[in-house]
Amino acid sequence: MEVLWKRHPLSGNEVIDILAREESWAPNTVRTMLARLVKKGALVCDKKSSPHCYRPAFPREACVREEVDSLVDRLFGGVTQALLVHFIKDRKLTRKQVDSLRRLFDKTEGSK
Repeated sequence: MEVLWKRHPLSGNEVIDILAREESWAPNTVRTMLARLVKKGALVCDKKSSPHCYRPAFPREACVREEVDSLVDRLFGGVTQALLVHFIKDRKLTRKQVDSLRRLFDKTEGSK
């Protein structure tokens, strides 16, 4: 998905070439993954083009949002605060990161 979010549309062979070079994926693995992503509705395959070209069905941001929502539901009972507390306690944040989060919280709180 990352390959196609960065640049699309791409033919199957172009995706294979990129992933073989960057990730050492075998061509059959890439073909299988492309077929599965099309079947799941994550990719669109233009079968009218020759060769067939693939593009994401959704922007990256929409997929990330859906995955984060699913993660919060599954692991934190739908409580976003629990996810944030987990990261703040269990991750080493730099002063710059903490300040950036503080500004974001202040901005979010001010917009209500």
